[in-house]
Amino acid sequence: MADLYLKNLESERKALWATCRLKGLAKDTPERQRIAAIDEQIAAHKAKKAG
Repeated sequence: MADLYLKNLESERKALWATCRLKGLAKDTPERQRIAAIDEQIAAHKAKKAG
């Protein structure tokens, strides 16, 4: 069964990353901070899933 939570997080991350690349945003922008938060959520979810 597909992990919809993980797919949603990864989709949001890809969209934000594309926006950051297009605009050339620095690391301290809210978009880049959100990407870092999403990375943490993805890692925590994968760790929980792995057991």
